[in-house]
Formats: sequence, structure tokens, C-alpha cells
Amino acid sequence: MAENRTDPSGNTEAFRAYAHPAEPEAPAGASRTPLLVGAAAVAVVLVALLAWRALS
Repeated sequence: MAENRTDPSGNTEAFRAYAHPAEPEAPAGASRTPLLVGAAAVAVVLVALLAWRALS
């Protein structure tokens, strides 16, 4: 009975693929930078408005 299994030591490329399998890339999550910049801008505007109201 013939085996249909490929020997990974048959060639260098197959052995490297067998010895060091490629790890799946992590899915890129949405960047939170725009959210943080927006929140900081809103905070600055609110502080400026509160200071303006307090001084007038």
C-alpha cells in the first residue's frame, strides 16, 4: 500500500515550512488614535468654555 504522505525532509523548502510553520497574522484592529485626539480636543474646548464663563 503506497503512502501519499510527503516527507518534509525531501527538500529544504518543505523542511523549513514543516519546522517553522507560518504563524497567522493578528487582525489589525481599528486605530484608537483619532478617538483619543478627538477626546482631548473636546476636553480642551470644554475647559476653555468653563474658564471663559467663570471669568465673565
